[in-house]
Amino acid sequence: MASNSWIYDAIIYIYALSLLFFFSDFARQNRSAKRMGAGLLIFVWVLQTIFFIIRMIEHRYMPVLTLFEVLFFFSWLLVTVSLVMSRFFRMDFIVFFVNVIGFAILTLNIFSNLESRAPRTHGNVVDELLIVHSSLAILSYAVFTISAIFAGMYLFLHFQLKSKQWSMTVRRFPSLETIDYFTNMSAVVGTPLLIMALTLGIMRIMILGDWSLLLDMKVWTSIFVLAAYSYYLWQRASANRAGDQLALWNLAAFGIIIVNFAINYVSGFHHWDGA
Repeated sequence: MASNSWIYDAIIYIYALSLLFFFSDFARQNRSAKRMGAGLLIFVWVLQTIFFIIRMIEHRYMPVLTLFEVLFFFSWLLVTVSLVMSRFFRMDFIVFFVNVIGFAILTLNIFSNLESRAPRTHGNVVDELLIVHSSLAILSYAVFTISAIFAGMYLFLHFQLKSKQWSMTVRRFPSLETIDYFTNMSAVVGTPLLIMALTLGIMRIMILGDWSLLLDMKVWTSIFVLAAYSYYLWQRASANRAGDQLALWNLAAFGIIIVNFAINYVSGFHHWDGA
């Protein structure tokens, strides 16, 4: 695992350097710095992918079960999505905002146990259900994070336009319509992913036969997350709310996700004692 450790350290340092270049472009439009930041970010993605594959080979399971693996996979997803969006949509700032969160998560993960390995105490079907459940849940949370970032951008731009503050930063933002579209589409993608994750989680409880887990706080907060985003999508479809109100509700729903993640430390549904 020594090789894994130095790869992880390299990812952190290169990621930080990439963000510095992106910040230079954010603070004062600098296309050269932006290209340099994008190049370094691609290198970060390559190293993360190599790290992920090495861990998969060494531990012989899809590494999404321990706290360390969950946070690392989450950060990898954010880097991946930001690179795809940068390539196909060419929106200023979104790559920087997304990767500030990705870097924060990766740095926070230093306090997790790199050497941890998830115990495999059940049958293969249960193991596979848990892996798919975890993967879908992490993917949905990554998409919801993108949606929350766009919601924050919407509120910022809405306030700036309402206050008639026409700065260079405002001019580089996408239109409110574009931001609203991506906010909504991210929620549209994330919601069915979360539904599938919850369905598989309940199926796992049924196979284990431990019905007390249905009363676990983790299960109920996950249902609250789904309800919050379902309500957001319903309000969006029915056009009952103004754009800034929808953005606020989106951020509130994301706040429930943060609470839901924090509950893992006291939940009986997910066991991260060794992570």
